[in-house]
Amino acid sequence: MKIAYATTYDVRDRATWPRRHLGLYGAGQKIAEVLQSAGAELAFLGPLHQPKIPITRLKWLYYRRRGQSYYSPVEPWVAPYYARQIHAKLAQTGADLLLCPENAIPLARVRTNLPTVLWTDALLGSLVDFYPHLTDLCAETRRRLHAVEQAALQRCDRVILTSEWAAQSALALYDLPTDKLRIIPRGASRAQDWSDAEVKAIIAQRPPGPCRLLFLGVDWQRKGGPLALEVAQALNQQGIETELWVVGCQPQSEGELPYFVKPYGFIDRATPAGEAQFAHLLSNAHFLIFPTKADTFGVAISEANAAGLPCVAAAVGGIPTVLRAGVNGRAFAPDASAREYAQYIAATIADYAGYQNLALSSWRHYRQYLSWEAAQQQAWSDLQGLVVGRDRSAETSRMPIPQTT
Repeated sequence: MKIAYATTYDVRDRATWPRRHLGLYGAGQKIAEVLQSAGAELAFLGPLHQPKIPITRLKWLYYRRRGQSYYSPVEPWVAPYYARQIHAKLAQTGADLLLCPENAIPLARVRTNLPTVLWTDALLGSLVDFYPHLTDLCAETRRRLHAVEQAALQRCDRVILTSEWAAQSALALYDLPTDKLRIIPRGASRAQDWSDAEVKAIIAQRPPGPCRLLFLGVDWQRKGGPLALEVAQALNQQGIETELWVVGCQPQSEGELPYFVKPYGFIDRATPAGEAQFAHLLSNAHFLIFPTKADTFGVAISEANAAGLPCVAAAVGGIPTVLRAGVNGRAFAPDASAREYAQYIAATIADYAGYQNLALSSWRHYRQYLSWEAAQQQAWSDLQGLVVGRDRSAETSRMPIPQTT
């Protein structure tokens, strides 16, 4: 099977990705690798280019002064511009299927007889008034966003999302046929391929104390950094020696950082040294702490579970699909206090044999449900079915019409 792979970025060149998009673009890269390892040949159509129109800057400034958000990718000239690029490249590929692992906009004006697949974490419409950059949208952006996404979804034969939350939101927003949707969680972006025995050894070498909480995120505020700091503070106040390891951003606090906060900054995992440091932190922490305010899926949970690291997180967006109590950690109500997180962590770490069982269960849950290998098993046969179904439809259309007497 040959798949035309449409992205607005260069999926093969990580060095060109901005930090704020590492999660999204990294998932696109992993999906490509998953498809190739299953036997697909990929024709990369990206990077697709967005037209630069000066008026978009003026609109952004205008709406910002009015206290509203503006999102230029849904302007009416963008999707046709993407479509022209896709049409020109698609004609040269001989592809059996068109797939976009990003958002729906590049597909909105594409005309093709090929089976078309959108594989993303959640629809843009689901992020309205949920993610900061799509909160308080101006009326024209809100209207155009839903219109362009609706047009794309009508053209898609399959929409693959990462969680029950994303699927239910899509159904409510666009009244999609349920048989068009699939739910496939995403794996870790660069997980180590550890065996059961290796993970057991990693868990066994973690000392009972101090309790090490690992925070991952480039956005300190949105990912819940202030609450993570409060949790670490509460544990220390209870007499449980605790460290907060912060990766991806600079932690913020009033005055000097508390002594128990260990900032590591941004770690470039594209380098061997960066990957080794990241793996070391995952192996030696006790919990991933992820009290995020807004997340579609929380790929950091997959990253952590891949190293046998249980997670405590806020039950927002798709996280309840990923995080199961007693299996790989616990999801807390979005308004849960630092005290509630601290009580759970303290009780879990106090029974250290029980903690070690939870850590191993986290890794096994990852392997069975959250790994890219699991995603491949779910997605590959479905994509093949779309291609076979298209071929059969084409054969039927070429059959002569029986003559009646």
